[in-house]
Amino acid sequence: MKRDRNVKIVATLGPASDDYEMIRALHEAGADVFRLNMSHGNHSEISARHAIIRQIEKDLNCPIAILADLQGPKLRVGSFKNGEEELVNGADFRLDLDPQEGNVNRVELPHPEIFQALKQGASVLVNDGKIRLSVKSCGLDFADCVVVAGGTISNRKGVNVPDVVLPLKALSPKDRADLEFACELGVDWLALSFVQRPEDVYEARALANGRAAVLSKIEKPAAVEAFDEILRVSDGIMVARGDLGVELPVQAVPPIQKQLVRKCRAAAKPVIVATQMLESMIESPMPTRAEVSDVANSIYEGTDAIMLSAESAAGDFPIEAVTTMNNVAIEVERDPTYTNLIEASRSAKGKTVADSIVAAAREISETTEIKAIACFTSSGTTASLTARERPRVPIIALTSNISTARRLCLTWGTNCVITGPVDRFKLAVVAAARAAVSQGFAKESDQIAVTAGVPFNTAGTTNILRVAPCEERLIYRSEPDI
Repeated sequence: MKRDRNVKIVATLGPASDDYEMIRALHEAGADVFRLNMSHGNHSEISARHAIIRQIEKDLNCPIAILADLQGPKLRVGSFKNGEEELVNGADFRLDLDPQEGNVNRVELPHPEIFQALKQGASVLVNDGKIRLSVKSCGLDFADCVVVAGGTISNRKGVNVPDVVLPLKALSPKDRADLEFACELGVDWLALSFVQRPEDVYEARALANGRAAVLSKIEKPAAVEAFDEILRVSDGIMVARGDLGVELPVQAVPPIQKQLVRKCRAAAKPVIVATQMLESMIESPMPTRAEVSDVANSIYEGTDAIMLSAESAAGDFPIEAVTTMNNVAIEVERDPTYTNLIEASRSAKGKTVADSIVAAAREISETTEIKAIACFTSSGTTASLTARERPRVPIIALTSNISTARRLCLTWGTNCVITGPVDRFKLAVVAAARAAVSQGFAKESDQIAVTAGVPFNTAGTTNILRVAPCEERLIYRSEPDI
């Protein structure tokens, strides 16, 4: 489905978007990728949504990406005898392993690994940071704290410990079961929660074993510090601003977001900006002006994708939320300032032949009447390198691998077309010309740039660039379209 924008839209599915008609309407409104949140819904519900997406993909004859978001280990306090208590500033409060119900003086924190890592002066945040405790002293089964920012604390509220690297793996037993289920189901991307170190990604990659690409969620200060190594071993990144904004000062999140987006682009790996983008549209058909500016700023930064969470999963106006994102993206990308910013932030070219080929294709498209850049790709690398250049003309990614086409739905500017097997460059040019014309990117009298690698169907061999007239689509007319 041809879009009038380059940035991609990720929409989370849930109770508000759970049937064929709604999911198809979300895709037609602009959703390129559907997120299945493994924190909500059982395997039967997830499987049903997956089947609906694949049926829509078949009915519309265009690839759609599916991202399964693993829950990750959840840290929570225990229960209170009265259900809740009011903590006042300056009061003492103990966290311990005692399973007895809590009171105004203490509560269970059933995570011994936290006590192993805590140290004096560390902060413990409860309920998305609304309550802040400072550790005065601690042992292997307790932490005596002082209340720095008080409030109502209640049963099973979440806990964040921003000052230490916890000895926790990113994959809980539930996550391992969910990962295997999602891979067998046939998802395209796995989002890994609670990443703190590159070793967390190694484990997920080993379990996925190539069946899905692994995307690391950056939501911990430790992940920010180790970001370069995490990026190196990940297939993509999500800037998860929710927990990141809890564990770091809120004013630190915008510059971190910009830095991470720029590093992902330089590495030619897709990045999603997520969390609270159109939060008010959960209950309102109209977003706030600040939310629109937030979405727009993420696009100006050059992100590959922007994401809706509860807005499309549980909100009252899921189609309106996707439509709003789509319209904001179209308007921003029409702005000359957007082009200036994107081109000014282009990183230095790489040193490989493939880097040089895609850079040359972009330069030719900017100085001639080229209407599109068509790239043949088996693994998706050529298309990702082309997208890193952020060309002014459309990118047509041609591949015979449906898995590659689906994964590229997350990458900026890629318009994925499934082709038959191609083993000669001449046939590749014909297929590219046919795709450009049939998809509405060019007319028969126009020219396109075609990149490919010889030998074909071998990852990382991009070594040919040709400017071709779309009239070449008429060659081999007797042969079926490829």
